[in-house]
This record gives sequence, structure tokens and C-alpha cells, in this order.
Amino acid sequence: MNDRINIQTSIDEPITSFKTEAENSVPFGQKVAFGLGMLANQMFPAAMGIFMVVLVQNLGFPGWMWGIVFFLPRVLDAITDPIMGYITDNTRSKWGRRRQYVFIGAIIMGISFVTMWQLYRENGLDYNFTYFLLWSFIFYLGLTVFSVPYVAMGYEMSDDFHERTNIMAVAQWIGQWAWVIAPWFWVIMYDPDWFANPDAATRNLAIWVGVVCMLLAMVPAIFIKSPSTLNRDDYLPLTVKTMGGSLKEIFKGFIQAFKSVPFRKMCIATFLIFNSFNTVATFTFFVILYHLFNGNTDIVSPWPTLFGSVGALGTTFIVIPSVTWMSKKLGKKKAFLVCQGISILGYILLWFLLIPGKPYMFLFALPFFSFGIGSLFTIMMSMTADVCDLDELNTGKRREGLFGAIYWWMVKFGFAIAGLLSGLILSLIGFEQGAATQSEETVTGLRLFFSGLPILGTLVAMWVMRNYDLTEDRANEIRMQLENINQESIIKN
Repeated sequence: MNDRINIQTSIDEPITSFKTEAENSVPFGQKVAFGLGMLANQMFPAAMGIFMVVLVQNLGFPGWMWGIVFFLPRVLDAITDPIMGYITDNTRSKWGRRRQYVFIGAIIMGISFVTMWQLYRENGLDYNFTYFLLWSFIFYLGLTVFSVPYVAMGYEMSDDFHERTNIMAVAQWIGQWAWVIAPWFWVIMYDPDWFANPDAATRNLAIWVGVVCMLLAMVPAIFIKSPSTLNRDDYLPLTVKTMGGSLKEIFKGFIQAFKSVPFRKMCIATFLIFNSFNTVATFTFFVILYHLFNGNTDIVSPWPTLFGSVGALGTTFIVIPSVTWMSKKLGKKKAFLVCQGISILGYILLWFLLIPGKPYMFLFALPFFSFGIGSLFTIMMSMTADVCDLDELNTGKRREGLFGAIYWWMVKFGFAIAGLLSGLILSLIGFEQGAATQSEETVTGLRLFFSGLPILGTLVAMWVMRNYDLTEDRANEIRMQLENINQESIIKN
């Protein structure tokens, strides 16, 4: 099988007749089952981003503590992801390579998320910091066990260039409802008719989020079937005896993946866009509270909620259908560049439309702003599936788990860096935790980072992706070569 390394992968003639055939079309019910898993996968971080504000605003975590609880668990997560990718790619089981891990990971995530947020002021700052940090490690371990095989499931669902985009579009459409729903937690958390204080609200909301998302995360494991891999002699399961060789293989696979130029460009671009966005995303509440309402928490609601919810609705009903259409008409790379260009316009508009006394004005910027993150994973997850085909052509191995793990390693590592940077920025601009108001210089600093950092990250990402070359024609050529190899293998056997 390793003789595939010498196969020519360039294209001499454009291919225009490659269509989505009936056998490549995934039933809509399977797409929905995958999408419900995505809803859980996105609801956890959506709720986490909102609940994290309580750590600073109500429980008194200083900026450095906030940075650490963001950073350290995600570093562990980034380390375990490639290992989990190798494990799931090489699992021999009657249930296949993915389903059992998705099911187990869902349980770990749900239980640990609920437990992690049972924080009480009277326990003291040091206790709450240590308690939250330790349970965060368990939660992110569960997230790795769930998300790596779950994402690989999506890459395996079709080998058609455009059907892959359709699968990811349906999944992202369903997943976006997490970002529509979660912002309304602001209303519940800061309404005394619901709860006595925000930390009490967080303890109760975490139970609902944890249990419901645990059940949703189990859906792909139950309803997306996988063929048995018990007889796959070419798989190398990770055991105590084989640990040394397996870890060497993981490291080798990591290096091989980053030697793939298209994949490397995708990872770098995603890191830049996602990292810069998440570094300032948690500033949304502070910008609205201190810039638009001068620190008056009594009247700030429902504007932080509307910022997140309207933006997510824009992604759901405008961005995802648009990027799916653009991907088919323009190609995935051009669709990516167009969408990110629109998002830059949105960030510029946010600078001018966040106007004290006229909070409704920022709503006009949100449809443009939403094109950034809203389009990113629909396109990039579809592109990753194409890269897995290229990798199979070059190595003879199907390694969706490894590539998915490495791609999401970049995402999570970026998220960890973002959390650390968020705390550093708050300290740099002189932000005072829990203060009734902030200085004019601090508010201006918040706004400069809020709009400027994502613009910078997006521009660099667009430059990185400018010559991405895994086009539809090349992807179809790769698929045809893989089919010929498989047919020759069947004939020989």
C-alpha cells in the first residue's frame, strides 16, 4: 500500500464531469444525527464563555487566574488530542473506530461540566480557583475523548467534494443554535426574579446544560453506524506493549500531516482567525456594559444577549446558506476569502456603531461580523476531509482521526492562547475586576482590541490562504486515483 507515495497527484487536465452520485449522498437523517452532536459540541463552549465572566465579575478571580483556568486545561487538551486521534484511527472493535469513544466522552463531559460550576463564594478565592481548575482538566479530557472521533465521523460520511460541504453546513446550522440560545443566559443570570445572584444562576444552569448536552452528544454514537474493524490487521492499537512504537507513530503522523501544504495553511489560518476572535470575544460583555451603559448593570440587559443571539441567527440563516452556495459556485478557497473579507467590514462597523445611547445601532454590524467565525468551520471541516484523501493517496492510510485531532489541536491551542491573552490584555489596559465603572483609557483599550485584533488576525489568515491549491478538480482527480487503486487491490486479492 505504501507504493501510493509515488503516484502523481498533480492535474494535467481539468475535470468538469465529476458529480455527486446517489451513492455518495448522505441521508438527511444521518446529517441531522451528526448535527445534534455538533449542537452539544458548541453548546459547551458557548455556555462556558458566558459563565466564565462570573469568575471575574462575581467570584473575584483576578486577570491572571482567569488566564490560567483558560490556558492550562486547554494545553492538556491539545496534548491529548493527537493521542486520541491515533487511538480512534487504530481501534479494532465490532462497533467500528469511533462510536464507543463518542458515547463515553459524552458522559465524562456532561458530569464534569455540571460539577465544575458548583462554585460558592463562601469557599474562598483560592479554593474555588483550585476546584475549578482540577475539574476543568477532567472536562477537557472528556471533550477530547468525544470530539476527536466525533469530528472524524463527519469526515468519513462522504467522499464527494460538495457533499462534504453539505454535511458540515447542516451540522454547523444545527450547532449554531447553541450560540442563539446561550446568550439568553445573560438575562437569566442577571435577573433577580430568577436567581439571587449570577453565581447561583450558573450553578443551576450548568446542570441543565450538562445533562442536555450529554444526551445530544450521545446521538451520533447511537445513530451513525460504523462497520466492524475487528479484522483489520493493518491497525496498530495503542497498548502498554506497543506504547513506545505507537507514540513514535503519533509523532511521525503529526510531522507528516504538517508536511501537507494545504493542511498546514488551513491550520495556520484557523489559528489566526479563531485565536484573535476568542481573545476578545469575552470582552463583549465588558464593552457593552462599560462603553454603552457606563457600568450600569441594571439597564445593560438584554444587549449582551442580543449581540450573541442576533449574531448567531445571522450565521444560521445568512452565513451558512451563503457560504454553502459560494463554495459550490466559487470553490472553497474563494468562498473562504470572500467571507473573511465581509467579516473585516463587520469589525470595522462595530467600531463605529457601538454608540452610547443608541445600543441598537450595533445590530446592523452583526450580519457582516458573523461571516468570520460563522463560515470558518463549515469550509475548513470540508477542506480537511479533502486533505484526508490526499493523505491516503500518499500514505495508503485513512487517518481522519489524526488529521481531525491535529486540526482541532490548533483550534484548542489557539483557544488556550486566547484565554491567556485575554487576561494579559485586561491587566495591560488597567481593567478593574468588579468595578462599577472603568477609566476612559481602559474602555478605549477594550474597544481597540475588540475590533483591531480580529481584523489583524483575519488579514494575515487571508494572506496565508491566498494560494491554497486543493481545488475541486484536484480533489476529484485524487478520488479517481484512489478508486483505481482500490479496484486494482481487489483484483489482486
